[in-house]
Amino acid sequence: MTILIVPGLHGSEPEHWQSRWEVDLDNVERVRQDNWEEPNLEIWLRTLLHYVERRPGAILVGHSLGTILIAHLASHYSDLDIAGALLVAPADPELLQTRIPCIASFAPLPASPFQFPATLVASRTDPYMAQAQARSLAKIWGATFVDAGDVGHINVASGHGSWPEGLTWLKEVARRQPNVGHSDFVAERGGGGMGLCRAR
Repeated sequence: MTILIVPGLHGSEPEHWQSRWEVDLDNVERVRQDNWEEPNLEIWLRTLLHYVERRPGAILVGHSLGTILIAHLASHYSDLDIAGALLVAPADPELLQTRIPCIASFAPLPASPFQFPATLVASRTDPYMAQAQARSLAKIWGATFVDAGDVGHINVASGHGSWPEGLTWLKEVARRQPNVGHSDFVAERGGGGMGLCRAR
């Protein structure tokens, strides 16, 4: 089973848990956007769709704006073969439009239930989305909600490197699939948070 890493604005720097998972786990591929600094929903969505179609049955792992991109994909293409998704620290483009105008195309937030299992992990102290909003989105999307506590944006700036707790939730997503064992997706080989994007 393939894991597709879906970063948010600016991508995820080498110290970010998404980048570490890409190095440390088997069968992991990063979704690479042409322009990480000026996200455009139509372009980013087309890129993600390309990766998902090439990797049917993959688990998607999104962080920040990447989680919202996954939600848009689920809303626009409900018949895609997606095994599941781990959505971490979603960013609210409606809340942030005045501070980060380049993410405006990601609003409004998708309001369609997912056709695949998902887990949404949200912090109580995330500056990019209130936890109550994240909990509401999990209910709308049909995702399992996880209260991560007072952990900021769950990125390098908040002290999250390899983030072993996240691997636990990734395993839970994978266990919902029939005939998928631990070794099928988390064979460890070894061991970026959202910026302001021309903030006003």
